[in-house]
Amino acid sequence: MENNLNPKLYELNVEQESLREGFGRGLVRAGEKNKNVVALCADLKESTKVEDFANTFPERFVEVGVAEQNLVSVASGMAAMGKIPFAASYAIFSPGRNWEHIRTTICYNNANVKIVGSHAGLNVGPDGGSHQMLEDIALTRVLPNMTVIAPCDALEAEKATLAIAELVGPTYLRLAREKSPIIMTKESNFEIGKANVLVEPEESEVAIIACGLMVYRALIAARKLEREGIKVSVVNNHTIKPLDETTILAVTKKAGAVVTCEEHQQAGGLGSAVAELLAKTNPVPMEFVGVADHFGQSGSGAELMEHYGLGVDDIIEAVKKVIERKNGN
Repeated sequence: MENNLNPKLYELNVEQESLREGFGRGLVRAGEKNKNVVALCADLKESTKVEDFANTFPERFVEVGVAEQNLVSVASGMAAMGKIPFAASYAIFSPGRNWEHIRTTICYNNANVKIVGSHAGLNVGPDGGSHQMLEDIALTRVLPNMTVIAPCDALEAEKATLAIAELVGPTYLRLAREKSPIIMTKESNFEIGKANVLVEPEESEVAIIACGLMVYRALIAARKLEREGIKVSVVNNHTIKPLDETTILAVTKKAGAVVTCEEHQQAGGLGSAVAELLAKTNPVPMEFVGVADHFGQSGSGAELMEHYGLGVDDIIEAVKKVIERKNGN
């Protein structure tokens, strides 16, 4: 059974759009709904898709220049005055460069700031390892008071933007640069802290839990595994913190084995969050699909995903490996 998926998802010409485009639309809509929504950027308004908001609400946009520490500090001050600031930059710079400022001025004070990290992951390709942020989920989810969200497509990024505008408290929204398939529909439900079970066979052998661009690859892997007679559940775990413990425990108890998938270091990200939960409640065999303690390098996004073990075949291999462990082989 597949839930709330784009009916054209598995077609070769499936519609594609970048997550940052969805964020840009959502930010304008949030601004239309609430005059307290403001936006700040560190000289990247075109790349982060804050430009439409800046053009629509110029009096509610602040360009701080190439000063990421100042970006979040100013946002914290605006939040203290009752505004709802969205502070956007590349993820390598925010939360990368300015992490201590986020910790002290935002999270320590529980300030209502929305940190938007665009161009996260390997998909920035030719920009190389210095700009391929693979540690941001770890950096943000460790912070008290912080909510961490990694949407799976542009539609979900738009919905997430609207949702976090209404959420009170520090939030990190993780966005990719490249276009990716539209997975969900306009009617699909998005709720902060509530994972979506996208594929749920009656008898599941493995639960694949994924976030961001890896959700699409997990779905393709599940379709190929089904043809081999291997039935797996697929969960879109867009909210990494707070984790939807109820849903994750339900699918893992049913399947008895787990594979997590993320465009991030294996350490500290979604896989670690799931492992921490299961270690306390329901230990089962588990495999991690993610970057295995490496920095990135220059290349196309597709080449890098394969090179670092984040391809569809890598997910399939992880599923088969965890089934062997589950069966005691």
